[in-house]
Amino acid sequence: MDQEFWHSRWAENRIGFHLTDTNPVLTKYWSALNPKREEAVFVPLCGKSVDLGWLATQHNDVVGVELSEIAVRAFFSEHLYTPLVTAISPIMKLYQFDEVSIYSGDYFTAPLDTYPLIYDRAALIAMPQSMRKRYVDRLISLLQPGGRILLVTLDYPQDQMDGPPFSVTAEEVMSLFDGYKMTKLARDENTARPPKGQPATHFVEEVWLIESV
Repeated sequence: MDQEFWHSRWAENRIGFHLTDTNPVLTKYWSALNPKREEAVFVPLCGKSVDLGWLATQHNDVVGVELSEIAVRAFFSEHLYTPLVTAISPIMKLYQFDEVSIYSGDYFTAPLDTYPLIYDRAALIAMPQSMRKRYVDRLISLLQPGGRILLVTLDYPQDQMDGPPFSVTAEEVMSLFDGYKMTKLARDENTARPPKGQPATHFVEEVWLIESV
């Protein structure tokens, strides 16, 4: 689960985690955050998600970070956008077009601001357990006072299939975000996963609203 793992996944186009349509979870539950158009949105490990485009119709400033430059370039080319590209360092670039800005580089070192809204569809569940606390500590540091997070997780027997995506139980979510207000918005036991060829006795998608208090 080092950086090379994700670089190779994108280079080989092994991106089964990518959704070609806007995630229905986003459109259904985003309003639970009571979002305002002027509030900026941060999307960690965003890939080339079309969710960025949907968020850009709702907000004036949508900021993502993605390790793979292949994914970042693909997002803009697939939407027929010609972004402004700024080199921040030898290993970090910023791509910008209208409402959408994406840092191409490491989530842990990107020169990010703080944000009132965060959308995590597939970032936490992409992290092995050994990296999750570090990931969440960084995420919390990017959340403004009074900020809100829409978090999507998966719950399945980890010993029955390999991640990513990894199983992150409700108990682990509560531990990772201890001190924050947590509301489980949905538990979908009929989600379209797991991936083909990897059966699990149960495979559940959970949607969380996490609020700074």
